[in-house]
Amino acid sequence: MTETNFKSIIVLGASGAIGGALIRILLDKVSTQRIFALSRNPIEIVDPRVTAIAIDLENETSLIQAASACQVEGGVDLVINTIGILHEGDTIRPEKGLKELDPETMARLFRVNTIGPALVMKHFSPLLARDRPATIASLSARVGSIGDNKAGGWYSYRASKAALNQLIRTASIELAARRPQVICVGLHPGTVRSAMSEPFLQRYTKNEIFEPETAATALLSIVGGLTPEQTGKIFAWDGQEIQP
Repeated sequence: MTETNFKSIIVLGASGAIGGALIRILLDKVSTQRIFALSRNPIEIVDPRVTAIAIDLENETSLIQAASACQVEGGVDLVINTIGILHEGDTIRPEKGLKELDPETMARLFRVNTIGPALVMKHFSPLLARDRPATIASLSARVGSIGDNKAGGWYSYRASKAALNQLIRTASIELAARRPQVICVGLHPGTVRSAMSEPFLQRYTKNEIFEPETAATALLSIVGGLTPEQTGKIFAWDGQEIQP
């Protein structure tokens, strides 16, 4: 595992399983000086290094205000967005076939999984450090790979993540032209025990399910070892590149 030495970090989705685990791990590192913990419901952590900020990923004004509150001298080393949606209550479930497609469901998943992360790149990438390598990452998913899709189903989720992967690639090209040390990537955490994955865990073996701390540790190791030459790519928890 690559040791990380991030000083200033922004975590979006701080109240979620992976976001919370990231913060706990980072707080155990002596290099961590400042964490901005962004979530719909601000987390409560008694640590002077943590600043909790309320955000609404579907509201651009909220993201603009949050980005303004996250500015630090010298810039931040890592922005990582862990917010995503696969299902929601009894109204949104992954589709098994074309007959289950619903425009409102599709729009909802695209707002959270695609448009929201794009706006995060828009408003938070300017906060990245300019005098050293710095990374902005979004949680993607292996099922967003078009070339790797052999099972079908899950139309809206697959499509929203595939679109996110394209946005990451496109943003990386623009950022590289203006700021060569910026790294813009997508991350696949694997199947993590969380509220999002809970209804589907029965299809996996015990060894295929990661605890949040395991996934978070792997993701931090990946981003800690990236170079600007790897910008625009999507990486799985084990460091393997995922095809588009």
